[in-house]
Amino acid sequence: MLTAMFLAALILITVHSQETEETITYTQCTDGYEWDPVRQRCKDIDECEIVPDACKGGMKCVNHYGGYLCLPRTAQIIVNEREEAAAESTSGRNNVIRRTPADPHRAPPNPTHQIQCAAGYEQSDHNVCQDIDECATGTHNCRADQVCVNLRGSFSCQCPPGYQKRGDQCIDIDECTLPPYCHHRCVNTPGSYYCQCNAGFQLASNNHTCVDINECDANNPCAQQCYNILGSFICQCNPGFELSSDRINCEDTDECRTSSYICQYQCVNEPGKFSCVCPEGYQVVGGRTCQDINECETTNECREDEICWNYHGGFRCYPRNPCQEPYVLTSENRCVCPVSNAICRELPYSVVYKYMSIRSDRTVPSDIFQIQATTIYPNTINTFRIKSGNENGEFYLRQTSAVSAMLVLVKSLSGPREHIVDLEMLTVNSLNYRTSSVLRLTIIVGPYAF
Repeated sequence: MLTAMFLAALILITVHSQETEETITYTQCTDGYEWDPVRQRCKDIDECEIVPDACKGGMKCVNHYGGYLCLPRTAQIIVNEREEAAAESTSGRNNVIRRTPADPHRAPPNPTHQIQCAAGYEQSDHNVCQDIDECATGTHNCRADQVCVNLRGSFSCQCPPGYQKRGDQCIDIDECTLPPYCHHRCVNTPGSYYCQCNAGFQLASNNHTCVDINECDANNPCAQQCYNILGSFICQCNPGFELSSDRINCEDTDECRTSSYICQYQCVNEPGKFSCVCPEGYQVVGGRTCQDINECETTNECREDEICWNYHGGFRCYPRNPCQEPYVLTSENRCVCPVSNAICRELPYSVVYKYMSIRSDRTVPSDIFQIQATTIYPNTINTFRIKSGNENGEFYLRQTSAVSAMLVLVKSLSGPREHIVDLEMLTVNSLNYRTSSVLRLTIIVGPYAF
């Protein structure tokens, strides 16, 4: 048996005023419905729960949209939820009040007519129901750490951004524990967070991504050469310099200290480089080697009656005619004692003057000079000996053939010094012919081993 059934209706109300055109919309629910501030729509009233003994005679009460039904207890009930939802959605009265300029032919509404507004609404000066802004009036009950949000006919207590509701409290959201917001490091703050970058990086414009800082372009920290790498930089020095302990500044490399063989004579360190110098009488060749200067070709200071003899590191002037009485000069550097002179019978027939130079501290044993007969007589025997100048045993004369011998240095000589050695060749034959000749060798030992 159907006892009550109410359907919703839509009512439009238009109000005119003399000033401007304005539209005000408010909602009222028809009988059998009440306003739901949470869902913001009219909801059905369950009369079977609020009406005592709604059905008589053993009938059972079945709530229905906008009303209720009294049916036999054996009846099968099929509820169409779609129709019920449609009924609830259309159960409100959307009242539209449109204010337009005054119309002298239309009478204004009755201002003394009182209407009843739903909870969360109040009657306005224009006799319509308008929403109460509990957040603005302070009639809400939100906590100090919550934000009041006004709703139609109600309000809601929400947590500020960066917080989440836990019970009645707003708890800070640790964004750093959520899926990564930051490229490198995340720093949580109350209600928010911010990103930080590792050393050598900076935040991009999106405040999340970290981009490399080119320290070489921004502010070159290196003393000489700077090379940017991801998140850092590397300093390098120009040739002749090396990085200091701070890995930024450059210190001069003392090449002369690193090796004692870098220069043949002496190394001179300079900022970023080095140079080799040679002693007097030598010149630098190839940047490091010392070569003897032939002063006899460059700055010959000898007299006309002298000959210039160059040696390692210097030069000397010797007389062009070295012959001493009773010897006479017969050719260059060769002196002969005339047979017509009785004194010459006891002297070597000829004396030849030779000059040579050797480096100081020459390796021994070392062949340094060869003596050879210039005139070969038949049926003669030649013997060779060191006649003078070998008092300390520095030399040894080794005969190499019937007409030649080799002077051997057997003790190292240090310069600068001069040695004069007389090498004698004695010639005899079967007829008891006997003669000798001397080669006077002047050996000049240079001051250095180069």
